Amino acid sequence: MSPELTIVAPTFNERGNVEAMVTRLDTVLEGIRWEIVFVDDDSSDGTIEALRTLARADPRVRALHRIGRRGLATAVVEGIQSSSAPYIAVMDSDLQHDEALLPTMLRRLRDGSADLVIGSRYADGGGVGDWSVKRARMSRLGSMAARIVAPTPLSDPLSGFFMITRSAFDSVVRKLSSQGFKILLDIVASGGGGLRVVELPYTFRVRAHGKSKLDSAVAWDYLALLVDKTIGRFIPGRFVLFVAVGTIGVGVHLGVLGFGANVLEASFLVSQSIATLAAMTFNFFLNNLLTYRDRRLRGWGLVGGLLSFYAVCSVGAVANVGIAIFLFGQHYSWWLAGIAGILVGAVWNYAASSVFTWRR
Repeated sequence: MSPELTIVAPTFNERGNVEAMVTRLDTVLEGIRWEIVFVDDDSSDGTIEALRTLARADPRVRALHRIGRRGLATAVVEGIQSSSAPYIAVMDSDLQHDEALLPTMLRRLRDGSADLVIGSRYADGGGVGDWSVKRARMSRLGSMAARIVAPTPLSDPLSGFFMITRSAFDSVVRKLSSQGFKILLDIVASGGGGLRVVELPYTFRVRAHGKSKLDSAVAWDYLALLVDKTIGRFIPGRFVLFVAVGTIGVGVHLGVLGFGANVLEASFLVSQSIATLAAMTFNFFLNNLLTYRDRRLRGWGLVGGLLSFYAVCSVGAVANVGIAIFLFGQHYSWWLAGIAGILVGAVWNYAASSVFTWRR
């Protein structure tokens, strides 16, 4: 018989945890038809080999090996879409989520009282374990920011541990941003208040093996999700981030220009040329690291991408100047003509680089 419950567990360098996770699930899900889909983002520690060994021994274990792309949100979506089960649970593969809560979650969905059941660290009776003060503070700040986009009040909108009905997921999947790692918040925000949500308390456990995946880029991904869910219906969230990087690049340009002209006493032409090249280079690498993290270029692709970005931005600069001069000649004020030129250049750079530099 087909499984009633599919557990989707993204993995990246979790070889020391996956076997123990299957053993624990086997204990707590006795009497339930279940399967687990591990979605591995090309781990380098032998995780995929360990998963294949488990899958050969236990038909309830499946492994999806993704190459050339990473991201928890997209991993979860692909894992769910690979299943036909009526109920889907999402949890980390690092053993920090309490698998003993899964039967209770399933009962709440079976009885029709909820579409989405969330394991909450902040509901009464829950806890964050041995988190440092800094991490606890960051989590609280992230939860406060989540209220901007979450139509349903939640105690733990950043939880990575939840269970959802197939019908509820299908109702929001086409609206998902699939940005970053907070897929739960994406689901809740995309549901627009139409999902019936229940939170159940649990205590976050200490990681047994491996390292935490939290870093500064994860924070940027979270910001990208908030941007997309607030103004994404009007302006692409990625474009907003692209412009933000460009704004920082303006500072780099002015800094290099001032250093060349005033400290090195180079000619303005030389200083301006070097500053332009420096700003474009800076923008490329920062966009590659953050704005296009899901399409990040590496190796020789990085070199080709940089050259194409130079070409794209060069055309954008010509368009910028051309539009500004034309509007100024039509008796528009200098500042309005300048802003129009900047906007045209920015839109061109974003659109063209998405097509030629960071192709899907």
